[in-house]
Amino acid sequence: MQHAASSAVLVSGWHRMGYTYSDGSYISQLLVKHIQKVHEIVGNAVTDGRYIIFGGGSTQLLNAAVYALSPNSSASPTKVVATAPYFPSYRTQTELFNSRDYRFEGDTSLWKNISDQTTRFIEFVTSPNNPDGKLTKGVLHGPNVKTIYDRAYYWPHFTAIPSPAHEDLMVFTISKLTGHAGSRFGWAIIKDEAVYQKMLTYLQLNTIGVSREAQLRALKLLDVVLEGDGKEIFQFAYTAMRDRWIRLKQIISKSKRFSLQKLSPQYCSFFKRSRDPSPAYAWLKCERKEDNNCYEILKVAGINGNQGSVYSADNRHVRLSLTRSQDDFEILINKLRNLVSKE
Repeated sequence: MQHAASSAVLVSGWHRMGYTYSDGSYISQLLVKHIQKVHEIVGNAVTDGRYIIFGGGSTQLLNAAVYALSPNSSASPTKVVATAPYFPSYRTQTELFNSRDYRFEGDTSLWKNISDQTTRFIEFVTSPNNPDGKLTKGVLHGPNVKTIYDRAYYWPHFTAIPSPAHEDLMVFTISKLTGHAGSRFGWAIIKDEAVYQKMLTYLQLNTIGVSREAQLRALKLLDVVLEGDGKEIFQFAYTAMRDRWIRLKQIISKSKRFSLQKLSPQYCSFFKRSRDPSPAYAWLKCERKEDNNCYEILKVAGINGNQGSVYSADNRHVRLSLTRSQDDFEILINKLRNLVSKE
């Protein structure tokens, strides 16, 4: 644990009791400037001339974006799609809100050859992807296609940064930057002012903005991140994640029963060199024909993961988290080693 004292926050009982800041908004402009500075140092997103909005983690922002990109005058609902394997909230959130303006319509592959130019789409693209860590791009194109880029893992400790992302709508979260998932703080970078205003309306009606305590916590965390040259946290975290991936690969390479997703070294503009993979998750596959439920096989060995069907994929796959504490990771490594040794 590093910088524990300098990242602490103490809030007096009388402090920040109102809804808004002095400018009447629900968004700390100082925090906006900190976010812009972090992106500038990392080089992972263009913020110049863009609008920044806050949400309760990235989760709240995902549906706010769907709402903002869906025309409420359309005769038929906008089709919301994603390419498997994909983060399950894209489907579950869209279905939960059950809007007349948009509807989840499954995998992008079902629609990429459609010739009807009047059908409206919203495509979710996660890059790097959750669960397999691959850098991805949108599949659908055309005047009636809008794309939401979930960039939660587009940080140099999880992936190479080939160039700054500059999509029209990008979503980030502090949970994947500093690990503070419980603070529930995320932000979106938006090119179009009309989309920004619609997302702002959604968030004001939904939760009256993000809590000022969460914004204060995020501000303090980013203040510590920006100390010195602002690169220490990324260098430290990359080393930790790369070493975990190497150790995991060494164990699975001795197995004929299990395999991992294929990730290759890639040039990173942040490190200014080619860097080894360091994904947040292992996308483990059971290779034996009879092992059609990999989750249950690992569960018997005392290994907990998320089964492939959660991500609309085959249950021969299981997602294993590599972002937990060092103690948890050592337990995972030991159990996998024992499992492989029994083949």
